Amino acid sequence: MAIGSASSLSLALEMLYREHQPWLLGRLHRHLGNPADAEDVTAETFTQVAESGAAAELHEPRAFLTTVAKRILFHLWRRQDLERAYLQTLMTLPEAVALSAEDHALLIEALARIDQALARLPVPIKTAFLYSRLDGLTYPEIAEKLGVSLATVERYMKRALLQCAGCGA
Repeated sequence: MAIGSASSLSLALEMLYREHQPWLLGRLHRHLGNPADAEDVTAETFTQVAESGAAAELHEPRAFLTTVAKRILFHLWRRQDLERAYLQTLMTLPEAVALSAEDHALLIEALARIDQALARLPVPIKTAFLYSRLDGLTYPEIAEKLGVSLATVERYMKRALLQCAGCGA
């Protein structure tokens, strides 16, 4: 990228931010009811726009910003759902099993990465993986439940495990 085009992109991003950041922040604050989350999502939205390099080419900036912010909100809500489920499970454990704050944060991060990895898989593969890992079903039991062959379940599990291994968890 030439220096002139880099500075024009920077200027376009700065103008986009100045003109639309207050609007997006207000919209997100009304929608979320939490100023800290609204500020985080707004900042992440503009960060992603900056990384995309699309700031200078936007014809409908508010529509674009809304789309990016919605994606970020979806990930925020999924993470919050995971955290709530984890905390509910944690409340049922005896105190001796409770994790330190650091271990808790690491586990939440790992769960979020696994959730993102599984979200990219087709439903039958994800279902087979969850039957195996959460319900403790054997591969023949999974094959029967899903109405597929044992070899298909083995392929599903291999693909799911590779996907999870690639997520860094």
